[in-house]
Amino acid sequence: MSTVEKLEHNMVKITVEVPAEDFTKACTEAYKRQRGSISLPGFRKGHAPQQLIEKMYGPSVFFEQAANICINTTYDKEAKDTGLEFVSRPEFDITQIEKGKPFIYTAEVAVRPEVTLGDYKGIEVKKQDVEVTDDEIEAEVRKEQEKNARLVDVTDRPVESGDTVTLDYSGSVDGVKFDGGTAEDQQLVIGSNTFIPGFEDQLIGVSAGESKDVVVTFPAEYHAEDLAGKEAVFACTVHKIQKKELPEIDDDFAQDVSEFNTLDEYKNDIRSRLLDTKTKEAKTEKENQAVDKLIETSEMDIPDAMINAQADQMYMDFARRLQSQGIPMDMYLQYQGSDEAKLKEEMKPQAKKQIQSRLALEAVAAAENIEISDEKVDEELQKIADQYKMEVEDLKKSVSDYEKEQMKKDLAVQEAITLITENAKEV
Repeated sequence: MSTVEKLEHNMVKITVEVPAEDFTKACTEAYKRQRGSISLPGFRKGHAPQQLIEKMYGPSVFFEQAANICINTTYDKEAKDTGLEFVSRPEFDITQIEKGKPFIYTAEVAVRPEVTLGDYKGIEVKKQDVEVTDDEIEAEVRKEQEKNARLVDVTDRPVESGDTVTLDYSGSVDGVKFDGGTAEDQQLVIGSNTFIPGFEDQLIGVSAGESKDVVVTFPAEYHAEDLAGKEAVFACTVHKIQKKELPEIDDDFAQDVSEFNTLDEYKNDIRSRLLDTKTKEAKTEKENQAVDKLIETSEMDIPDAMINAQADQMYMDFARRLQSQGIPMDMYLQYQGSDEAKLKEEMKPQAKKQIQSRLALEAVAAAENIEISDEKVDEELQKIADQYKMEVEDLKKSVSDYEKEQMKKDLAVQEAITLITENAKEV
């Protein structure tokens, strides 16, 4: 038996009363699960009667597990019977737990907020100009030129900025070498600021085969605390000097780096690809602006519990992405000087916006009677199968009915985005 009390900000409190006899059964079940770890004088371990254990330790000895049993076996049904759509995990509180009496608990949980839409047709968005300039094309050509550069040995001059040098070095502080301060045949691009500030500049003017002591001071915030702020001497020997040689930008270059025979054809292809990229970016930006304006003109009261649940999900998704890259979450947090609670708090603004976007777009889909057919879902499954090079029938077997319904909702949201974007006014 349960009652529902509406609270502020789309929260409700469900009060559930479990009959006394059911709570008594739950205590007996808790006894059966725990008796193997309880010993009483005169009884073998695991064989002491429930009544004696309760007399020895008090009647509440099994209450905690009995309460969990009652909640786990009753909450889902009672929540479903309310007919409400819950959007957060419940916060449980026990209001009565006593031998021979009904077990009573409450669950505070967020319900799906109602959305009041504004005028979602005719939303104003900033006009996106899609244009590819000659300078942008030249920049892409120069990038490819840099990628195809080669290093050639320099023998007629000392080191200059931009050169790549091959050197040995051995660092010491107060005459004592330190860990990580020694290397042989190390390549270094002068001017890349790869090494400690001041190191690379002091190699300018050194010829191949020459040695020089480079004196630098480690930054005060250097990661190795034993070196931070200290002066170090690096004994350096330059073995080789090389400079970058860029290929000529001509028809031969175009043939080497592309499938085209002439430089003009290559540049036209770059223009086409840049235009395609910018067109897609402009479409995405227009959609983002339209959704932002939709949120601004819509009214909804988002409960904190719903935002917290979304932030928790974002945190778990982020942790999984890091793990896929071989980075444990605790290592990432340590490196960032953060912790789980702080990171989740930082995610909350984005979590709220995601919720607002989804609710508003689902409201548009409902207002426009946007429904996704099974055929449309099949088309999406075919795209996924093609992407992962698998048979679509095998994919269909692995997709549950629940997942298909989620796909329908996602596709309906995407159609809602298309609808408000196509009806938006560019200003």
